[in-house]
Amino acid sequence: MTENLSILGSTGSIGTQALEVAKKHGINVTALAANKSVDIIEKQIRIFRPRIAAMLSEEAAEELKRRVSDTDTVILSGITGVCECATEKSADTVLNSIVGMAGLLPTLDAIEAGKNIALANKETLVAGGQLVMHAAAVKGVKIYPVDSEHSAIFQCLEGSRDKYGKPKDLKQILLTASGGPFFGKTREELKDVTAEQALKHPNWDMGAKITIDSATMMNKGLEIIEACWLFGVPEDKIKVVVHRESIIHSAVQFEDNAVLAQLGLPDMKIPIQYALTYPDRYPSPTGELDLAALGSLTFFDPDYETFSCLSACREAIRRGGLYPAAANSANEQANMLFRQGKIGFLEIGELVREAMEMTQNVENYTLADVLRVDRAARDYVMKKTGNDLPTHI
Repeated sequence: MTENLSILGSTGSIGTQALEVAKKHGINVTALAANKSVDIIEKQIRIFRPRIAAMLSEEAAEELKRRVSDTDTVILSGITGVCECATEKSADTVLNSIVGMAGLLPTLDAIEAGKNIALANKETLVAGGQLVMHAAAVKGVKIYPVDSEHSAIFQCLEGSRDKYGKPKDLKQILLTASGGPFFGKTREELKDVTAEQALKHPNWDMGAKITIDSATMMNKGLEIIEACWLFGVPEDKIKVVVHRESIIHSAVQFEDNAVLAQLGLPDMKIPIQYALTYPDRYPSPTGELDLAALGSLTFFDPDYETFSCLSACREAIRRGGLYPAAANSANEQANMLFRQGKIGFLEIGELVREAMEMTQNVENYTLADVLRVDRAARDYVMKKTGNDLPTHI
């Protein structure tokens, strides 16, 4: 059970729900970090009284410092400040819900400081899985998944791990996907969809970037890569199943063909709470699942041709090395351009594949290699689409 918690990305969907869980169970919040939402984090500081707080935006940090000058919370800024929150001395767990590649460095710093990780930032493992898992093994820290699917898999594998923590007798992972707002659409029908349409997720309330990733099914592709690292399984042992109701959050099938699944309402507070209270379970603010009221559950195979981001991610993890990092960074940049109305929906998948092909791969990569590929993939997307180059981390 977590006693002292640092939350990176505290003003986002996962961060705000994590604070609800912390308040309900009396978990002390020692550090908060966010990008630039000053109004939200000011309220959080006044409620939870963390020792430190950081804003990635220097301007936002100055504004926050002025607003909370009557409190004892020390305000930090920039990526250095975020990393200091990740290594806050009294925190035993760091919940990382930063969106995108920006979460990698704080995760590595938190691990180096001996903190257990409640991981909602899937890009950390997609871009630097080899680095992160090696560092966690060396430091002896635990990584608890917060993604609903990976939390489900983690729960289903309880009691089915060998002495090294690897799954035993596992035949395959059944990774469920909602299918997003465009399930059943053809490529022709998706040519002219807008960001507004793509942001209307049928089941989950998530941030804009992740919601667009769900619409392209890139999110599920990233989750395949994340699952490979978290559970030590090859890509071909992970089967994606479209499950529109989002009640079965994922399942595992063993060698005897028995299947164990984790079910619950589509509410992120369940996996957040389990990551923070593991191995114990406590009453949750989430509603109770009524199977009789549901009536039926449906399952479908994904359309890999229409949703090319999904197949691109499978290809990236099969190739290994820096290809997943390239796919992730190209997607982040293309996703942003789509939300800005600068490219079409189908161009996202095309740009991801093209950036992968441009990648100079290294099998045993370093953090510097990951950052180099991150820059190259983003630059490729921006140049290919005729936009100004991005500001880099």
